[in-house]
Amino acid sequence: MTEILFTNARLIDAEAGTDATGWLRVRDGRIDACGTGNRQGTDAPPAQSVDCGGLCLAPGIVDIGVKVCEPGERHKESYRSAGRAAAAGGVTTIVTRPDTSPAIDSPESLEFVTRRAQADAPVNVRSMAALTKGREGREMTEIGFLMDAGAVAFTDCDRVVRDTRVFARALSYARSCGALVIAHPQDPGLSAGAAATAGKFASLRGLPAVSPMAERMGLDRDIALLEMTGARYHADQITTARALPALERAKRNGLDITAGVSIHHLTLNELDVADYRTFFKVKPPLRAEDDRLAVVAALRDGLIDVISSMHTPQDEESKRLPYEEAASGAVALETLLPAALRLVHADQITLPALFRALALNPARRLGLDAGRLAPGAPADLVLFDPDAPFVLDRFALRSKSRNTPFDGARMQGRVQATYVAGTEIYRRN
Repeated sequence: MTEILFTNARLIDAEAGTDATGWLRVRDGRIDACGTGNRQGTDAPPAQSVDCGGLCLAPGIVDIGVKVCEPGERHKESYRSAGRAAAAGGVTTIVTRPDTSPAIDSPESLEFVTRRAQADAPVNVRSMAALTKGREGREMTEIGFLMDAGAVAFTDCDRVVRDTRVFARALSYARSCGALVIAHPQDPGLSAGAAATAGKFASLRGLPAVSPMAERMGLDRDIALLEMTGARYHADQITTARALPALERAKRNGLDITAGVSIHHLTLNELDVADYRTFFKVKPPLRAEDDRLAVVAALRDGLIDVISSMHTPQDEESKRLPYEEAASGAVALETLLPAALRLVHADQITLPALFRALALNPARRLGLDAGRLAPGAPADLVLFDPDAPFVLDRFALRSKSRNTPFDGARMQGRVQATYVAGTEIYRRN
């Protein structure tokens, strides 16, 4: 029996909504007991004791929507490099996207990436599978067989299924299997070729732009299909104020819908692009500050459920291009927590509420037994100093690709150690 006792810890319990000094005991990879105040009792001394020194101990982050570029583009990111980056960022479970080359759309391809993850990644890895074959929006995949092979959700990522009939059939079949469908709410016609959000900034920069209404229109269509099919649905990114009323009505009407937002849309806005800085080009494009503040408020109120990194590695060649031609996406596994802590330091959200969106809610949505500090839960933990200042150097990141918009940014909050099933997989310095 292996046992670890964490003492003098600031326990961030997302489930109970508490932030208090206490202790936590781990036995055989699971949380055995925890409590507030000084450790009491007459139990025999544990095999290992960790004095947390008043630092925060929280459930490990569950990150939905991580792109690992195996198979096809291993030079951008591998399971080994993504796993190391996740561990350094306090992410204990990564939920990978199927937008690889080729797409993860068959049990055989899913089993391949599962083996690669088990062999190379120090963190838990769960995989999503494509909703349609080749992510082409023509024919749905074998959802039942893919679930048997371990798929936790189904998505075509940023390729919106244009054919409403095909999408409706896929939702109906997913409903019969109890599968979760993750969609990218966006009208594909309006958003095609867009590099910025429509407005004064895009006009002054001469960039092809998309109206925020494109997100609202895409979400409205999906909600109508949910009413028709009763499927389980998660919107990967809600980034505009105009989409929030539709989301609120859908939840109030009892539809099985949740929503997420990327860390970049929570902490950056369109003005950060400045003079065509391509590391700030993401999909959907960064929004106006009013939209960002509306989304932060929706997160605080529980309307938006999940924060994700939307980790999307791109090589230097695809980013060192004119803004309109550059690839979209940014790496974020290591910057997710310190960037999210900006909201805490700005008094826009509390630490327990933050970890509800980073760990508890995504775990619950996917049916995973994680994201909690309760007895019996997996001992997937992150120990971090929420106040430690640093300047981010992108060349120090563990990802193979280093396309981060936070390069050179002053940040606050560093992971000190990460544990998966009670085993330390990362310790700073």
